[in-house]
Amino acid sequence: MESSPSPRKLLVASGIGILFDSMDVGLLGFVIAALFVAWHITPQDAGLLSSVTLLGMAIGSAVAGLFADRHGRKLAFLATVLLYSIASGVSAFATTIGFLLIARFFTGLGLGGELPVATAFVLESSPPAERGKRTVILESFWALGGIAAALIGFLIIPSFTWRAAFAITVLPALYALYLRRTLPETPVFRKLTRTLSFRQNVATLWKTGLRRPTGVLWTIWFCANFAYYGMFLWLPSVLVLKGFSLIHSFGYVLIMAVAQIPGYLSAAWLVDRLGRKWTLIVYSLVSAVSALLFGMANSLPWLLTFGILLNFSNLGAWGATYIFSAEQYPAATRGTGLGWAMGVGKIGGMLAPYMVGVLIAMQASFQAIFAIFFAVTLVGLLVVAGFGTDRRSADEV
Repeated sequence: MESSPSPRKLLVASGIGILFDSMDVGLLGFVIAALFVAWHITPQDAGLLSSVTLLGMAIGSAVAGLFADRHGRKLAFLATVLLYSIASGVSAFATTIGFLLIARFFTGLGLGGELPVATAFVLESSPPAERGKRTVILESFWALGGIAAALIGFLIIPSFTWRAAFAITVLPALYALYLRRTLPETPVFRKLTRTLSFRQNVATLWKTGLRRPTGVLWTIWFCANFAYYGMFLWLPSVLVLKGFSLIHSFGYVLIMAVAQIPGYLSAAWLVDRLGRKWTLIVYSLVSAVSALLFGMANSLPWLLTFGILLNFSNLGAWGATYIFSAEQYPAATRGTGLGWAMGVGKIGGMLAPYMVGVLIAMQASFQAIFAIFFAVTLVGLLVVAGFGTDRRSADEV
């Protein structure tokens, strides 16, 4: 019989999975910038490369969430980590844009699938008073992954090419094999007397009592993903297209990425004091304004200032989004609820990078492009403010 996992063990184990997930997603932005130079890809190719990864993530989130509610968090976590590690490593051998698109789709399946499972792991292993803080701290590992991606982009890609960056991402496969021996199932899932079928779980999301939160979550995840992936996957390339060298652009993105850590940690402190909903609203508002001002900035000092503020606020909003979302569902449908919200969200993430590529090819200004992200973030904020409800409770999750 498996022993109960300690909250700290599950936080660290899930967090390292999130870190590798983030590192892989973040690296794609640097790889795209390098491919502009190495393969002379078009902006439309760059947008398609991002979008096909997000398409895989959308499908992966929905399928893995259903699988986790039916067969357990542990098996779903291990399978998704292994899938994205192997597929991302295969990406290093791509010789054509078509090869790379296929590899990135399968990478996306694993990337998207791991996120809802890791969140359920930590939520279900934390005492009620610690759930908010621990869940946001879990998502702070995403910031560490972003910094790791920026370091690899800055130190590895210019000297060893983008292939070396993808090769590094095979490391999570070894980590997943280690987890297979050491990571037990969550106590909440083990206590479930009956698991629902895939069809029953999906139907439950639209029953009375869950219909409204499901609608709110699908909307805010769509808006958040649209803004995040549209901005952050293009950030290194935006700086290159603004006239900075490849290595300087990567260095500036690294500086901005460091601001994600205090963004997450400050949100972790606020969710238990200001509440999940209002923490999400405040950080989203700052993120929206920062995006608008970043798009308008032309000088390096202002680009760095608003880029740092954007990284701080946008990732703080993400931390609040995860705990706000996870508490909307009971344990039996938590994986499905989170997975489908994230999957619908990834549709927004899939559309935005391609849209940016098309707009850049049409010579649209960065001011106009980032104004779109301002507007979309504002829509999500207003939906949360008008229809969202905190469901924080001292009861067992």
